[in-house]
Amino acid sequence: MSVADAPPARPFGSPLRHSNRAFLTKQTGKGANAPAHCEVGFVLLEHFSMMAFTGALDAMVTANLLSPTPLYTCRTLGLAAGLIRSDLGIQVSPDGLLVERKADEFDLLIICGGYRSGLHAPRAVLDKLRAVAHRHRILGSLWNGVHLLAEAGVLDGYACTVHPESRPGLEEAYPNVDIRPLPFVIDRDRISCAGANSALGMMLALIRQQHGNEIAEGIAGILACDRNMDDFQGHSMPSLAHSPTLPPPLRLALELMESNIEEPLGVEELARLAQISSRQLDRLFLHHIGTSPARYYLELRITRARRLLLQTNEPITNIAIACGFTGAPHFSRCYRNFFGETPSQARKKGG
Repeated sequence: MSVADAPPARPFGSPLRHSNRAFLTKQTGKGANAPAHCEVGFVLLEHFSMMAFTGALDAMVTANLLSPTPLYTCRTLGLAAGLIRSDLGIQVSPDGLLVERKADEFDLLIICGGYRSGLHAPRAVLDKLRAVAHRHRILGSLWNGVHLLAEAGVLDGYACTVHPESRPGLEEAYPNVDIRPLPFVIDRDRISCAGANSALGMMLALIRQQHGNEIAEGIAGILACDRNMDDFQGHSMPSLAHSPTLPPPLRLALELMESNIEEPLGVEELARLAQISSRQLDRLFLHHIGTSPARYYLELRITRARRLLLQTNEPITNIAIACGFTGAPHFSRCYRNFFGETPSQARKKGG
């Protein structure tokens, strides 16, 4: 293993590791501990919800970005030959037809419906869904795509959800299906979401089950899926300083750190301004953030520096000074400790 491929000597200890995960030096991921790979098929119905589809797909693409090796390979499928029109009028050329694929080809098969999508499928499609279920693959649905799973009989005894507009018909036609008034439902090897906004949440929950909380939080950190636009006013990314669950002295200390990147404040000064002792501040950070105030401050500054390094053409020395480092050599050592490569190497690779 070359020096450039060496793992970081100083891993992130705070939640900032999630937003930095995509930029950490990746290991090969091969061998007994390599994460399982999942073949995913998205069956697109006519007038499928583009927002629901891309929400689910985005979670998997981002998971691949954060993993040493790809976790998901995604393909689109149609019920019949030809282009498939989404609810936005955008036409998609699928990678193939569902009925022509082997029943064990996909580990996860998701029926992508929409507000105007049809609720019934040809017999050959239903037979294929039954064959997939017989091989104990995961079957899922977006919006009203759950109707096809229910029609195929592969939801009997399972809990699911569906868009409220489609719920009465589903309840009437399929009494053996347990329909829940929830944004999304994961019940063993069946997953479903009620609409566009919940598709991403459903996939995050599934990814968390399959690959753990760290990668799920990393995806959430990139896609900011757990916050609405009101949380972002005046901020380019979600900020711990604005979390209502944190004690006020800790929030104030975090705000002071974010406002004093170029000339960092000392821990004692932060504690004085937060009107608590240094020992109390240290305990608050360890309990709520998972690391010390000084360590978090460094991680905050190195994260800011990484963004400036990869998103601007500013000289490395200027970035170092702007982020509170004494100079380019000091910055370069810290950057390499966290990311496993020098700022120059990162910029060259990113360019």
